[in-house]
Amino acid sequence: TPLAERILGTWLNANPKPPTKPGKGPAWSVGNTGTRLIHWLIHAPLILSGEKALRTRTLRAMNETARWLDRNVSHAEDGLAEVAGWCAIVAAGLLLPDGKPRRLFGEAGLIKALGELVGEDGGVLSRSPIAQMEAIALLVRLRACYRATRRDPPKAVEAMISLLVPPLLALVHSDSALGNWQGGWAIGEDEIVELIEASGVRTRPLRDVRQWGYQRVLAGRTVLQFDAAPPPMPKHARFGCASTLAFELSHDGQRLIVNCGGAGSAGGLLPLRLEQGLRATAAHSTLTLDDANSTAVLINGAIGVGVSEVDIERRTIESGGSSATRLEASHNGYAGRYGLTHRRILILRDDGSELRGEDLLLPSTRKAKRGKVGFAIRFHLGPDVEVGLAENGQGAGLALPDGTYWQFVASGCDIALEDSLWVDGQGRPVATQQLVLQGLVSRGGGNFGWLLKKMG
Repeated sequence: TPLAERILGTWLNANPKPPTKPGKGPAWSVGNTGTRLIHWLIHAPLILSGEKALRTRTLRAMNETARWLDRNVSHAEDGLAEVAGWCAIVAAGLLLPDGKPRRLFGEAGLIKALGELVGEDGGVLSRSPIAQMEAIALLVRLRACYRATRRDPPKAVEAMISLLVPPLLALVHSDSALGNWQGGWAIGEDEIVELIEASGVRTRPLRDVRQWGYQRVLAGRTVLQFDAAPPPMPKHARFGCASTLAFELSHDGQRLIVNCGGAGSAGGLLPLRLEQGLRATAAHSTLTLDDANSTAVLINGAIGVGVSEVDIERRTIESGGSSATRLEASHNGYAGRYGLTHRRILILRDDGSELRGEDLLLPSTRKAKRGKVGFAIRFHLGPDVEVGLAENGQGAGLALPDGTYWQFVASGCDIALEDSLWVDGQGRPVATQQLVLQGLVSRGGGNFGWLLKKMG
């Protein structure tokens, strides 16, 4: 309690009154203000049980902040920030005196904002697993405020919590931590388990989240995650990444192929200057042309033109008494500039021991452009993978800490080994390596096959 009171007192001294409108620094954005107020309210036993003078100042600050949100919530910086603002307004209506009109006002605004934040399959439209977690946490905290006042939350709130959890679980790897997608990082098992338990939702991961855009394949002890959708629309992007057709692969608690991730944690343990680079296509395990992003990566988390269409087909195939899941997807991000469409085929055996891939570049029009263009297909390796290149330059061996050994083989071009980085569950950059297939390809197209296989 003394620590909480000291932190709060310092804040109140620095911010005696709210500004007239949002934009006076990040502390007074709608999202941060809403989050701050709801935290004040749910931690009231810590910050209102001490000396009377601080209690009076805190209650006054709560009232002033709630009135500030009443006026400014519609000016939120994005959909999730607006939901945070509405959640705080509803919580204030529940817990502060004479709050019924505010609660009713807040409930109507919250339900509308949730409808604009979340897609039909339960994924937030920013496509960020971090934003997905924040949305669940906000609604769980709001539900606690209802229960504290012996009220039932609106059915829409309970339904939304149930809708949000399965897509999040689709991005959990075999180590029970998150994949690195759309600015997210490898948040660990404990944090995810705590959130899911608090939600009260018991469900399985969605494997085919079409609108949110991620495909999940569980094969034995192997998990494959595949980004089969365009980046988020500019109005929804938080840390928009040009990651279309990238994949991640883990086996038995070990990460084999990853994306760098972590743009959303930049400015903390991760230098801010790396943020834009971590959102680039080259920071993901996919193909790039001419070292250009498949979708333009802009400042402040924004995303520009590029991939607008992705075709995806998923099916099960049988061969020689064994079965596999086949994913085939293509995007048009390079069609306008280079006249080429990128198509990726991934085939994962159902025992998880083999991932076969093919990257194809196909003319996007009947008349192909002349000349050649440089390409690179990147496979960022997990932080604990030891790698050695084959003498012929066509393969590599990957050794994992548990003693398992995987072989990577490519056809049509040599393999290079380069430095990379991966952002861990604490938002810290970890030095890693990447396998890169690179060369020149005709504007008439080309195809490049590769195989990742568990040995022994």
